[in-house]
Formats: sequence, structure tokens, C-alpha cells
Amino acid sequence: MPSRARRLVLAAAVPVVAAAALAGCSAVSKALDCAQTAATVASDVKDLQNAVSNAGNSPQAAAAALDQISQDLKSVSADTGDPDVSAAVKDLTKAVDNAQTAADKGQVPDISPVVDAAGELTKVCTAG
Repeated sequence: MPSRARRLVLAAAVPVVAAAALAGCSAVSKALDCAQTAATVASDVKDLQNAVSNAGNSPQAAAAALDQISQDLKSVSADTGDPDVSAAVKDLTKAVDNAQTAADKGQVPDISPVVDAAGELTKVCTAG
């Protein structure tokens, strides 16, 4: 009889362990998505920095780089439930919007807030 009781306990425990593993995988998947987006945004910010510092400080090139950052942010903002990530995305979106306004006016934008906010997103996405 002890082996039957053991089988029953194991049979009851398997779904619980499987559910926990799936929840863990979901959390890991979200964290990886966030980290991947943060890396993409970091690359986009590098492109933005190049656009601002090269080719006569072209507002058009800066605007294109800012558009790319905005597109990449949409994917992480829709998928996260983490309040720190949401706050970092919100701050970065605001910084990008402000820089975009300057670029739309034909001005070379101040990108330091974008760089700072992207660094914060990278920090919260890779914190473990």
C-alpha cells in the first residue's frame, strides 16, 4: 500500500509542478523579450547618436532613428506587466517624443534624455 499512496501523491504533484514550470517559463520568456528589446533599443540609440553627431547633425536622420525607437518600444510596452519596465518605457517614450518634436521642427534634438532613459530600460530589463 505505501507504493500506491506514493503514486497518488506523485500523480497529484505532477500537475502542480508542471503548472509552476510553465509559469516560470512564461516569466523567463517575458524577461528575455524585455532584454532583447532593451538591446534593440540600445542599438537604435547608438544609431540616433550617430545620426546626430554625423552628416551635419541631420534632423531627418535623427527623426528616422527616433521613429525606430518608438516602434521597438511598442512591442515591450504591450507585453510587460512589470511596473519598473512600464515606468522605464514610459520615460523613454516621453524622451523620444520630446526629441521627435525638435527634429520635426528642423532642430537637432537633445538626445541625452533618450540615452539616459534607454539606459534605465536596459537596467530594469536585465536586473535579476
